[in-house]
Amino acid sequence: MTFLAARRRSPLASVLLVLLGLLVTGVAYAALAPGRAGAAEDPKEQVAAGRALFLANCASCHGIDATGRNNAPTLVGVGAASVDFQVGTGRMPLQRSGPQAEQSTVRFNAEQIAQMAAYVASLGPGPGIPSAEDVDPADGDASNGATIFRTNCAMCHNFAGKGGALTRGKWAPNLDGSTPVHIAEAMLTGPQSMPVFSDETISPQEKRDIIAYLKLSESQPSPGGFSLGFLGPVNEGLVAFIVGMAALIACAVWLGAKSS
Repeated sequence: MTFLAARRRSPLASVLLVLLGLLVTGVAYAALAPGRAGAAEDPKEQVAAGRALFLANCASCHGIDATGRNNAPTLVGVGAASVDFQVGTGRMPLQRSGPQAEQSTVRFNAEQIAQMAAYVASLGPGPGIPSAEDVDPADGDASNGATIFRTNCAMCHNFAGKGGALTRGKWAPNLDGSTPVHIAEAMLTGPQSMPVFSDETISPQEKRDIIAYLKLSESQPSPGGFSLGFLGPVNEGLVAFIVGMAALIACAVWLGAKSS
């Protein structure tokens, strides 16, 4: 006991205790602190990785400096949201030329898309990618969203969001299955023939309302029986005409047979 007491009174004991405390603290922090998902999380490295992907897959159309060439537009100032929408829905890289880019199989994973979005965002200010909380349908009012959608979107996308034909071979796509983030990005960036609906035109809450309406309409059965593609009076009138004409012809044939 005398030996241990002498050791505790030694001037080095306090130094050793401090060092031991620092060591234990460092080990505990390294073990418990959230680690980095990868080197690409560093903004500079993410932008560099995105530029490499851009040069390999996009520069042939948009140019090495992303300022556009031929019919490909400049990407300076389009923002991360535009890249996330176009690449995340498989519209880019463009599969073939045509009136507008068609939705196709997504060729890149989420990390690669984020890297390309970070690179394009570094070229100039533009709309950012909305978070899942920003576009959560649970925080939206589907009733108000239906009113806003019919006023601003239904003339192209149909009142139920099923899409429709536009001029010069273009079309408004069916919105069924679109993610809330992609719907919000489309409103923010105005892809293809779609106008841009900034937060000043349609507020973030109203965007959530529209998304809530679209997600609700996806899961609702047709109240009138056959939906007929939800194309409205055109389909309904065609069916009524065909059924009515068939009934009139059948009636005329029956009357003719009776008279003879």
